Amino acid sequence: MFKFVLATVVLSCSVLGFAAATSCTNPQVQTNFYSTSDATIVSQIGFVTEFTLKCSNAGAEKLPLFAEVLGKLAPVVRLGDNKYQVSWNEEIKKASSGKYTIRLFDEESYAAVRKAQRAGEDVQSVKPLTTVSVHFSGAYKGPWINSEILAAGLVGFVAYVAFTTRSKLVA
Repeated sequence: MFKFVLATVVLSCSVLGFAAATSCTNPQVQTNFYSTSDATIVSQIGFVTEFTLKCSNAGAEKLPLFAEVLGKLAPVVRLGDNKYQVSWNEEIKKASSGKYTIRLFDEESYAAVRKAQRAGEDVQSVKPLTTVSVHFSGAYKGPWINSEILAAGLVGFVAYVAFTTRSKLVA
């Protein structure tokens, strides 16, 4: 009987300890943001955000995270202790310079987001674990005028000047 009571107490304490560590409280995030800077030969721009997450309760940083960027959900990759990464692609024509907001969710809030999606409710009403903002300065899309068009125009101008000068000299 004593062993049963002891086993029940140990199991209850471990379940309560796990339940207390399942949610990150007071999250602090530091980010590094990387993106494609030259979009002349690519069809999509890649965005990568690496961040460190520190929680006031120990062990909560090891839980799986999910991200929502531009209305799309994506898993967050764990790189190491407290280090995470989320990445996404956007077509060049749709990618605009400015601020991108990344909403981070733990398992509980991610389940609430999925439930809201299935029910057709507003996903923005679900409170995220934390929100990260990154600034994209834009990507170089090439010169305004391609060099081939500029060369063809220059050849046409030189030919025009040559023929008009020739006709003036002959006349």
